[in-house]
Amino acid sequence: MPTMTAMPDVLEHVEQVQAHELDQPYNLIVWNDPVNLMSYVSYVFRSYFGYSESKAEKLMMQVHQDGRSTVATGSREKIETDVSAMHGFGLWATLAKADAA
Repeated sequence: MPTMTAMPDVLEHVEQVQAHELDQPYNLIVWNDPVNLMSYVSYVFRSYFGYSESKAEKLMMQVHQDGRSTVATGSREKIETDVSAMHGFGLWATLAKADAA
């Protein structure tokens, strides 16, 4: 009984799509929550990301006023790590493809 394999051009297309998705940047989105103080959110941005006080305050105010802020952009793996870190600080955070956020 013959075995079936994908055509080489199909495999090449799948590999290109996978490579493109790995190269695509992702955004770290921090969401407003009813628990954390604004000063604490600013502190997290300064301590974890090393942001200046003014940048941390600006991002914190976006979270507070707009309900969310894109705090960082990078590879999916890096942003997944950052999301996990934000959860460790007690912040609500998600990731999204950079073109979708």
